[in-house]
Amino acid sequence: MHEFTYYTPTKVVFGRGSEAKTGALLKEYGAGKVLLHYGGGSAERSGLLGRIREQLAAERIPFVELGGVMPNPRLSLVREGITLCEGEGVDFILAVGGGSVIDSAKAIGYGVTGGGDVWDFYDFKRKAETCLPIGAVLTIAAAGSEMSNFCVITNDDTWEKRGTKSDAGRPRFAVMDPELTMTLPPYQTACGCADILMHTMERYFNHGENMELTDGIAEALMRTVIRNAGILVKEPENYEARAEIMWAGSLSHNGLTGCGTDGGDWATHKLEHELGAMFDVAHGAGLTAVWGSWARLVYGERLDRFAKFATNVMNVPWQGNERETAVCGIYAAEAFFRSIGMPVTLAELGIAPTEEQIDALAEKCMKSAQGMPGIVKKLSREDIAGIYRAAM
Repeated sequence: MHEFTYYTPTKVVFGRGSEAKTGALLKEYGAGKVLLHYGGGSAERSGLLGRIREQLAAERIPFVELGGVMPNPRLSLVREGITLCEGEGVDFILAVGGGSVIDSAKAIGYGVTGGGDVWDFYDFKRKAETCLPIGAVLTIAAAGSEMSNFCVITNDDTWEKRGTKSDAGRPRFAVMDPELTMTLPPYQTACGCADILMHTMERYFNHGENMELTDGIAEALMRTVIRNAGILVKEPENYEARAEIMWAGSLSHNGLTGCGTDGGDWATHKLEHELGAMFDVAHGAGLTAVWGSWARLVYGERLDRFAKFATNVMNVPWQGNERETAVCGIYAAEAFFRSIGMPVTLAELGIAPTEEQIDALAEKCMKSAQGMPGIVKKLSREDIAGIYRAAM
């Protein structure tokens, strides 16, 4: 096993009606003036934002609002939020939404406390050491940002999608009511399930030593997501399945499934980030569209790991040797993705990059990784372009 530090300071309030505790939590964490940060109109139409406003008023906590967060959250809105917080004396950010809203809140928090150009934190020029305190009311189970130290932003001047991480940005609390996810369209639910799976798969497919206990937790989490994602295709209002998925989303990205490993591969995320920046595709769908092509390129470097995934997660019978078992596991994973409505090719994703665009994607991927991405296999620029082509 590898040495590790496991740090999860976020207070989780989980279950039906938990949103009603938001105002008290803000008071508990000393919020003086709040930025209420959210995305589109669904939180307003559902009445959630109205209920949150009522709680802020009841606790006599002043607040200002900034909506408009988009999937693949934009740097321009982050900068608007920084200016608003500085001008209004905001000392706490409440993110009401999914991973995009929480990531946008983290970026605003970094910018307010860190000074200078907030993009510096994403362009490898500085590391964020401080952040305004953040709370989250989660409405989408997907990114795991409500408990993680990760944050991804798209620069809408250069169309680069970059991530940064800092423990300073971990939310102080996360309110998680599975019922809030029941109004999501089926495609968005499936994208979330795919993202949750991929956060664990990225850590699971590594190239170092592993802990038996960590592997067992990761495999159980992946099996749980696969089982309950299938239930939600047929029963979108199944509370128990929603709850399992929501909790899996948090545990998949708070570091638990990477304890004692080398940290995992993450090349699939790097590949998708560039697709998301160039074509503005849904993150979970972009991941499933390229994962199989990545896996078929690299599986020979960790046959044992891919075979274990096939048997322990995808329930593939032993095929007589690791290679055949591993290959069957990759195809079984793709079959699952298709079964919940996720694409496994770029054509199914609805995009067809030109050769010029593929070259640009590969170049930006190398820049984002600051070298060759991947752990199972270090990917060259030619490897990256080849994965995009194979995924067509």
